[in-house]
Amino acid sequence: MKIILCITGSIAATEDLKLVHELQRHGFDVECFMTEAATEIITPLSMEFATKKRVVTKITGYVEHVTNAQADLILVAPATANTISKFAHKVADTTVTTLLLTASGYDTPILFVPSMHISMYDAISENIRKIREDNKNVYFMEPNEAERKAKFPSKHDIVLEVERLTSAKKLSGKNVMIATGATFEKMDAMRGLTNRSSGRMGVEIAKEFYRQGANVTVICGLMHTHVPKVFERVDVESTQEMIDAVTQRIKDMDIYVSVAAISDFTFEDVSLGKISSDEDITVKLTRLPKLLEQVKKINPDVFAVGFKAEAGLNEDDLIQKAKNRMQKYDLDMIVANDILVEDGGPGSNNNEVYVIDKEDYEKVSLDSKSNVSKKIVEKVCSLF
Repeated sequence: MKIILCITGSIAATEDLKLVHELQRHGFDVECFMTEAATEIITPLSMEFATKKRVVTKITGYVEHVTNAQADLILVAPATANTISKFAHKVADTTVTTLLLTASGYDTPILFVPSMHISMYDAISENIRKIREDNKNVYFMEPNEAERKAKFPSKHDIVLEVERLTSAKKLSGKNVMIATGATFEKMDAMRGLTNRSSGRMGVEIAKEFYRQGANVTVICGLMHTHVPKVFERVDVESTQEMIDAVTQRIKDMDIYVSVAAISDFTFEDVSLGKISSDEDITVKLTRLPKLLEQVKKINPDVFAVGFKAEAGLNEDDLIQKAKNRMQKYDLDMIVANDILVEDGGPGSNNNEVYVIDKEDYEKVSLDSKSNVSKKIVEKVCSLF
Protein backbone atom coordinates (compact mmCIF):
# COMPACT_ATOMS: atom_id res chain seq x y z
CA MET A 1 0.00 0.00 0.00
CA LYS A 2 1.12 3.51 -0.79
CA ILE A 3 1.47 6.01 2.06
CA ILE A 4 2.31 9.67 1.48
CA LEU A 5 4.13 10.96 4.55
CA CYS A 6 3.77 14.74 4.90
CA ILE A 7 6.33 16.38 7.18
CA THR A 8 5.73 19.86 8.56
CA GLY A 9 7.84 22.21 10.66
CA SER A 10 7.76 20.64 14.11
CA ILE A 11 10.83 19.41 15.98
CA ALA A 12 9.11 16.02 16.07
CA ALA A 13 10.10 15.72 12.40
CA THR A 14 13.34 14.26 13.74
CA GLU A 15 11.34 11.10 14.56
CA ASP A 16 10.26 10.55 10.96
CA LEU A 17 13.26 8.52 9.85
CA LYS A 18 12.36 5.89 12.47
CA LEU A 19 8.68 6.15 11.50
CA VAL A 20 9.47 5.50 7.82
CA HIS A 21 11.46 2.38 8.68
CA GLU A 22 8.62 1.10 10.90
CA LEU A 23 6.06 1.68 8.13
CA GLN A 24 8.29 -0.15 5.66
CA ARG A 25 8.76 -3.02 8.12
CA HIS A 26 4.97 -3.43 8.08
CA GLY A 27 4.86 -3.58 4.29
CA PHE A 28 3.99 0.02 3.35
CA ASP A 29 5.47 1.86 0.37
CA VAL A 30 6.30 5.37 1.63
CA GLU A 31 6.77 8.59 -0.33
CA CYS A 32 7.42 11.96 1.23
CA PHE A 33 6.22 15.59 0.95
CA MET A 34 7.95 18.26 3.05
CA THR A 35 7.17 21.89 3.80
CA GLU A 36 9.95 24.46 3.59
CA ALA A 37 9.89 24.75 7.39
CA ALA A 38 10.35 20.98 7.72
CA THR A 39 13.48 21.05 5.54
CA GLU A 40 15.13 23.30 8.12
CA ILE A 41 14.72 20.58 10.74
CA ILE A 42 15.47 17.42 8.76
CA THR A 43 17.05 17.30 5.31
CA PRO A 44 15.16 16.05 2.23
CA LEU A 45 18.23 13.95 1.42
CA SER A 46 17.82 11.93 4.61
CA MET A 47 14.17 11.22 3.79
CA GLU A 48 15.11 10.33 0.22
CA PHE A 49 17.65 7.87 1.60
CA ALA A 50 15.00 6.34 3.90
CA THR A 51 12.18 6.11 1.35
CA LYS A 52 14.32 5.47 -1.76
CA LYS A 53 11.99 7.95 -3.50
CA ARG A 54 12.32 11.56 -4.62
CA VAL A 55 11.11 13.88 -1.88
CA VAL A 56 8.63 16.57 -2.94
CA THR A 57 9.58 19.98 -1.55
CA LYS A 58 8.10 22.07 -4.39
CA ILE A 59 5.14 21.66 -6.70
CA THR A 60 6.43 21.42 -10.29
CA GLY A 61 5.10 20.70 -13.74
CA TYR A 62 4.72 17.07 -12.70
CA VAL A 63 1.72 18.25 -10.59
CA GLU A 64 2.81 16.09 -7.66
CA HIS A 65 -0.20 17.20 -5.59
CA VAL A 66 -2.50 15.54 -8.14
CA THR A 67 -0.51 12.43 -9.02
CA ASN A 68 -0.13 11.52 -5.33
CA ALA A 69 -3.54 12.63 -4.06
CA GLN A 70 -5.16 9.21 -4.43
CA ALA A 71 -2.73 7.25 -2.28
CA ASP A 72 -4.08 4.68 0.16
CA LEU A 73 -3.45 7.17 2.98
CA ILE A 74 -2.01 10.65 3.50
CA LEU A 75 -0.14 10.71 6.83
CA VAL A 76 0.69 14.17 8.24
CA ALA A 77 3.27 13.47 10.93
CA PRO A 78 4.08 15.71 12.61
CA ALA A 79 1.19 18.08 11.94
CA THR A 80 1.74 21.65 13.13
CA ALA A 81 -0.94 24.09 14.27
CA ASN A 82 -0.19 26.08 11.12
CA THR A 83 -0.85 23.21 8.70
CA ILE A 84 -3.95 22.00 10.55
CA SER A 85 -5.45 25.49 10.63
CA LYS A 86 -4.72 26.11 6.93
CA PHE A 87 -6.40 22.84 5.99
CA ALA A 88 -9.43 23.76 8.10
CA HIS A 89 -9.89 26.89 5.98
CA LYS A 90 -8.91 25.35 2.62
CA VAL A 91 -5.63 27.25 2.29
CA ALA A 92 -3.13 25.69 -0.12
CA ASP A 93 0.16 27.59 0.04
CA THR A 94 2.71 24.82 0.75
CA THR A 95 3.47 21.47 -0.85
CA VAL A 96 1.69 19.73 2.02
CA THR A 97 -1.45 21.88 2.19
CA THR A 98 -1.80 21.76 -1.60
CA LEU A 99 -1.65 17.96 -1.50
CA LEU A 100 -4.10 17.80 1.41
CA LEU A 101 -6.67 20.00 -0.31
CA THR A 102 -6.44 17.94 -3.49
CA ALA A 103 -6.62 14.64 -1.59
CA SER A 104 -9.70 15.76 0.34
CA GLY A 105 -11.45 16.38 -2.96
CA TYR A 106 -10.89 12.69 -3.79
CA ASP A 107 -11.98 11.61 -0.27
CA THR A 108 -8.56 10.05 0.25
CA PRO A 109 -8.11 9.12 3.94
CA ILE A 110 -5.94 11.63 5.82
CA LEU A 111 -4.42 11.06 9.25
CA PHE A 112 -3.09 14.03 11.22
CA VAL A 113 -0.59 13.43 14.05
CA PRO A 114 -0.44 16.78 15.92
CA SER A 115 2.76 17.83 17.68
CA MET A 116 3.09 21.25 19.33
CA HIS A 117 2.93 23.10 22.65
CA ILE A 118 -0.25 22.25 24.55
CA SER A 119 -1.43 25.88 24.49
CA MET A 120 -1.31 25.85 20.68
CA TYR A 121 -3.13 22.51 20.59
CA ASP A 122 -5.87 23.92 22.80
CA ALA A 123 -6.02 27.08 20.65
CA ILE A 124 -6.73 25.13 17.43
CA SER A 125 -9.36 22.83 18.94
CA GLU A 126 -12.08 24.65 17.00
CA ASN A 127 -10.20 24.08 13.74
CA ILE A 128 -9.85 20.37 14.51
CA ARG A 129 -13.57 20.18 15.26
CA LYS A 130 -14.34 21.94 11.98
CA ILE A 131 -12.14 19.54 10.00
CA ARG A 132 -13.84 16.52 11.59
CA GLU A 133 -17.28 17.88 10.80
CA ASP A 134 -16.44 18.82 7.20
CA ASN A 135 -14.43 15.73 6.20
CA LYS A 136 -15.63 12.18 6.83
CA ASN A 137 -12.27 10.65 5.83
CA VAL A 138 -9.98 12.84 7.96
CA TYR A 139 -8.72 11.52 11.29
CA PHE A 140 -6.63 12.76 14.21
CA MET A 141 -4.40 10.88 16.62
CA GLU A 142 -4.44 12.08 20.20
CA PRO A 143 -0.97 13.35 21.17
CA ASN A 144 0.82 12.33 24.35
CA GLU A 145 0.40 15.18 26.81
CA ALA A 146 3.50 15.77 28.94
CA GLU A 147 5.56 18.76 30.07
CA ARG A 148 2.87 21.13 28.76
CA LYS A 149 3.38 19.72 25.26
CA ALA A 150 1.22 17.75 22.86
CA LYS A 151 3.94 15.24 22.06
CA PHE A 152 4.41 12.89 19.12
CA PRO A 153 2.98 9.41 19.80
CA SER A 154 5.23 6.35 19.55
CA LYS A 155 6.02 5.10 16.05
CA HIS A 156 4.31 1.81 16.97
CA ASP A 157 1.04 3.54 17.86
CA ILE A 158 1.15 5.60 14.65
CA VAL A 159 1.70 2.51 12.50
CA LEU A 160 -1.16 0.72 14.30
CA GLU A 161 -3.49 3.60 13.39
CA VAL A 162 -2.25 3.54 9.79
CA GLU A 163 -2.93 -0.21 9.62
CA ARG A 164 -6.47 0.32 10.93
CA LEU A 165 -7.25 3.00 8.36
CA THR A 166 -5.91 0.91 5.46
CA SER A 167 -7.35 -2.48 6.50
CA ALA A 168 -10.43 -4.28 5.19
CA LYS A 169 -12.18 -3.29 8.46
CA LYS A 170 -13.91 -6.67 8.75
CA LEU A 171 -15.12 -5.80 12.26
CA SER A 172 -15.90 -2.12 11.76
CA GLY A 173 -18.09 -0.80 14.58
CA LYS A 174 -18.02 -4.04 16.58
CA ASN A 175 -17.30 -3.92 20.32
CA VAL A 176 -14.54 -6.27 21.44
CA MET A 177 -13.26 -6.90 24.95
CA ILE A 178 -9.99 -8.65 25.82
CA ALA A 179 -9.05 -9.77 29.34
CA THR A 180 -5.26 -10.14 29.62
CA GLY A 181 -2.38 -10.19 32.06
CA ALA A 182 -2.24 -11.97 35.42
CA THR A 183 -4.32 -11.52 38.56
CA PHE A 184 -2.87 -11.26 42.07
CA GLU A 185 -4.34 -12.66 45.29
CA LYS A 186 -3.08 -11.09 48.53
CA MET A 187 -1.56 -13.22 51.27
CA ASP A 188 -0.49 -10.26 53.40
CA ALA A 189 0.48 -6.63 52.83
CA MET A 190 3.62 -7.76 50.95
CA ARG A 191 3.10 -11.22 49.47
CA GLY A 192 0.59 -12.91 47.24
CA LEU A 193 -0.26 -15.56 44.66
CA THR A 194 -0.11 -14.87 40.93
CA ASN A 195 0.56 -16.45 37.52
CA ARG A 196 3.34 -15.94 35.01
CA SER A 197 2.01 -13.71 32.27
CA SER A 198 3.36 -10.70 30.40
CA GLY A 199 -0.04 -9.79 28.91
CA ARG A 200 1.63 -9.63 25.49
CA MET A 201 -0.60 -12.21 23.77
CA GLY A 202 -3.74 -10.37 24.80
CA VAL A 203 -2.39 -6.99 23.68
CA GLU A 204 -1.37 -8.41 20.29
CA ILE A 205 -4.87 -9.86 19.84
CA ALA A 206 -6.36 -6.50 20.85
CA LYS A 207 -4.18 -4.76 18.25
CA GLU A 208 -5.37 -7.10 15.53
CA PHE A 209 -9.02 -6.52 16.39
CA TYR A 210 -8.33 -2.77 16.35
CA ARG A 211 -6.68 -3.06 12.92
CA GLN A 212 -9.92 -4.62 11.68
CA GLY A 213 -11.96 -1.61 12.78
CA ALA A 214 -13.28 -2.82 16.15
CA ASN A 215 -13.78 -0.69 19.25
CA VAL A 216 -11.47 -2.39 21.74
CA THR A 217 -11.64 -2.56 25.53
CA VAL A 218 -8.73 -4.19 27.36
CA ILE A 219 -9.12 -5.44 30.93
CA CYS A 220 -5.54 -5.37 32.20
CA GLY A 221 -4.28 -7.45 35.09
CA LEU A 222 -0.62 -7.34 36.10
CA MET A 223 1.40 -7.08 32.90
CA HIS A 224 4.70 -6.01 31.40
CA THR A 225 3.87 -4.76 27.94
CA HIS A 226 2.83 -1.48 26.32
CA VAL A 227 -0.91 -0.95 25.90
CA PRO A 228 -1.74 1.51 23.07
CA LYS A 229 -3.73 4.58 24.12
CA VAL A 230 -6.35 3.92 21.46
CA PHE A 231 -7.86 1.14 23.59
CA GLU A 232 -10.24 1.70 26.47
CA ARG A 233 -8.09 0.40 29.32
CA VAL A 234 -9.37 -0.91 32.66
CA ASP A 235 -6.76 -1.90 35.24
CA VAL A 236 -7.54 -4.59 37.81
CA GLU A 237 -5.55 -6.62 40.33
CA SER A 238 -7.50 -9.51 41.87
CA THR A 239 -9.55 -12.21 40.19
CA GLN A 240 -12.74 -10.74 41.62
CA GLU A 241 -11.86 -7.32 40.24
CA MET A 242 -11.34 -8.87 36.81
CA ILE A 243 -14.65 -10.74 37.03
CA ASP A 244 -16.44 -7.53 38.02
CA ALA A 245 -14.81 -5.51 35.22
CA VAL A 246 -15.77 -8.08 32.57
CA THR A 247 -19.30 -8.82 33.77
CA GLN A 248 -20.15 -5.11 34.08
CA ARG A 249 -19.29 -4.57 30.39
CA ILE A 250 -20.04 -7.88 28.68
CA LYS A 251 -23.65 -7.02 27.80
CA ASP A 252 -22.42 -4.33 25.38
CA MET A 253 -19.85 -6.57 23.65
CA ASP A 254 -20.03 -8.42 20.36
CA ILE A 255 -16.83 -10.42 20.93
CA TYR A 256 -15.04 -11.39 24.14
CA VAL A 257 -11.60 -13.00 24.40
CA SER A 258 -10.43 -14.37 27.74
CA VAL A 259 -6.65 -14.72 27.50
CA ALA A 260 -5.86 -13.55 31.04
CA ALA A 261 -3.92 -15.76 33.45
CA ILE A 262 -6.58 -15.67 36.14
CA SER A 263 -5.82 -17.09 39.59
CA ASP A 264 -7.79 -20.24 40.40
CA PHE A 265 -7.20 -19.95 44.16
CA THR A 266 -7.08 -17.31 46.87
CA PHE A 267 -6.04 -17.33 50.51
CA GLU A 268 -8.68 -18.21 53.06
CA ASP A 269 -7.11 -15.79 55.55
CA VAL A 270 -5.37 -12.57 54.54
CA SER A 271 -3.10 -10.79 57.00
CA LEU A 272 -3.40 -7.01 57.16
CA GLY A 273 0.26 -6.76 58.16
CA LYS A 274 3.33 -8.72 57.05
CA ILE A 275 3.56 -12.35 58.12
CA SER A 276 6.79 -13.13 59.93
CA SER A 277 9.31 -15.30 58.09
CA ASP A 278 10.90 -16.59 61.32
CA GLU A 279 8.82 -19.78 61.32
CA ASP A 280 7.21 -22.17 58.85
CA ILE A 281 3.58 -21.41 58.10
CA THR A 282 0.69 -23.34 56.63
CA VAL A 283 -1.82 -21.54 54.46
CA LYS A 284 -5.17 -22.71 53.12
CA LEU A 285 -6.26 -21.88 49.58
CA THR A 286 -9.86 -21.77 48.47
CA ARG A 287 -11.14 -22.01 44.92
CA LEU A 288 -12.24 -18.90 43.08
CA PRO A 289 -15.24 -18.64 40.72
CA LYS A 290 -14.65 -19.10 37.00
CA LEU A 291 -15.11 -15.96 34.94
CA LEU A 292 -16.12 -17.88 31.81
CA GLU A 293 -19.08 -19.42 33.64
CA GLN A 294 -20.75 -16.02 33.77
CA VAL A 295 -20.09 -14.63 30.29
CA LYS A 296 -22.80 -16.40 28.28
CA LYS A 297 -25.29 -16.17 31.15
CA ILE A 298 -25.15 -12.39 30.96
CA ASN A 299 -24.84 -12.07 27.17
CA PRO A 300 -25.85 -15.25 25.30
CA ASP A 301 -25.16 -13.58 21.94
CA VAL A 302 -21.54 -12.61 22.57
CA PHE A 303 -18.94 -14.50 20.50
CA ALA A 304 -16.80 -15.91 23.32
CA VAL A 305 -13.22 -17.10 22.92
CA GLY A 306 -11.40 -18.90 25.71
CA PHE A 307 -7.79 -19.94 26.24
CA LYS A 308 -6.67 -23.26 27.72
CA ALA A 309 -3.07 -23.66 28.91
CA GLU A 310 -1.75 -27.10 29.84
CA ALA A 311 1.70 -28.55 30.47
CA GLY A 312 3.24 -31.57 28.79
CA LEU A 313 0.12 -33.11 27.22
CA ASN A 314 0.17 -34.83 23.85
CA GLU A 315 -1.76 -33.14 21.03
CA ASP A 316 -4.88 -35.31 21.30
CA ASP A 317 -5.23 -34.84 25.05
CA LEU A 318 -4.61 -31.09 24.82
CA ILE A 319 -7.28 -30.67 22.16
CA GLN A 320 -9.76 -32.86 24.05
CA LYS A 321 -9.30 -30.89 27.26
CA ALA A 322 -9.81 -27.66 25.34
CA LYS A 323 -12.95 -29.01 23.67
CA ASN A 324 -14.32 -30.05 27.06
CA ARG A 325 -13.83 -26.52 28.38
CA MET A 326 -15.40 -25.03 25.24
CA GLN A 327 -18.47 -27.20 25.71
CA LYS A 328 -18.69 -26.60 29.47
CA TYR A 329 -18.75 -22.82 29.11
CA ASP A 330 -20.62 -22.71 25.76
CA LEU A 331 -17.69 -21.01 24.03
CA ASP A 332 -17.66 -20.35 20.30
CA MET A 333 -13.91 -20.90 19.99
CA ILE A 334 -10.98 -21.82 22.18
CA VAL A 335 -7.21 -21.48 21.83
CA ALA A 336 -5.08 -24.18 23.46
CA ASN A 337 -1.35 -24.20 24.13
CA ASP A 338 1.31 -26.20 25.95
CA ILE A 339 3.28 -23.90 28.26
CA LEU A 340 6.29 -26.24 28.11
CA VAL A 341 6.88 -25.70 24.38
CA GLU A 342 10.45 -24.53 23.94
CA ASP A 343 10.70 -20.75 23.31
CA GLY A 344 6.94 -20.44 23.62
CA GLY A 345 6.19 -20.39 27.33
CA PRO A 346 4.63 -17.69 29.51
CA GLY A 347 6.30 -14.31 29.13
CA SER A 348 8.05 -15.17 25.85
CA ASN A 349 7.66 -13.31 22.56
CA ASN A 350 6.43 -16.44 20.76
CA ASN A 351 3.62 -18.94 21.01
CA GLU A 352 2.41 -22.19 19.47
CA VAL A 353 -1.31 -22.78 19.69
CA TYR A 354 -4.25 -24.82 18.48
CA VAL A 355 -7.25 -22.78 17.32
CA ILE A 356 -10.34 -24.89 17.96
CA ASP A 357 -13.96 -24.26 16.99
CA LYS A 358 -17.04 -26.48 17.21
CA GLU A 359 -16.25 -28.19 13.91
CA ASP A 360 -12.48 -28.49 13.58
CA TYR A 361 -9.08 -27.26 14.75
CA GLU A 362 -5.94 -25.76 13.24
CA LYS A 363 -2.40 -25.84 14.58
CA VAL A 364 -0.52 -22.55 14.45
CA SER A 365 3.16 -23.47 14.66
CA LEU A 366 5.62 -21.56 16.83
CA ASP A 367 5.69 -17.94 15.68
CA SER A 368 5.70 -14.42 17.08
CA LYS A 369 2.68 -13.54 19.18
CA SER A 370 1.91 -10.81 16.66
CA ASN A 371 1.61 -13.34 13.83
CA VAL A 372 -0.25 -15.87 15.99
CA SER A 373 -2.77 -13.18 16.93
CA LYS A 374 -3.47 -12.54 13.23
CA LYS A 375 -4.37 -16.22 12.78
CA ILE A 376 -6.66 -16.14 15.81
CA VAL A 377 -8.50 -12.99 14.70
CA GLU A 378 -8.78 -14.29 11.12
CA LYS A 379 -10.57 -17.33 12.53
CA VAL A 380 -12.88 -15.17 14.63
CA CYS A 381 -13.75 -13.10 11.55
CA SER A 382 -14.57 -16.25 9.55
CA LEU A 383 -16.89 -17.56 12.28
CA PHE A 384 -18.44 -14.36 13.65
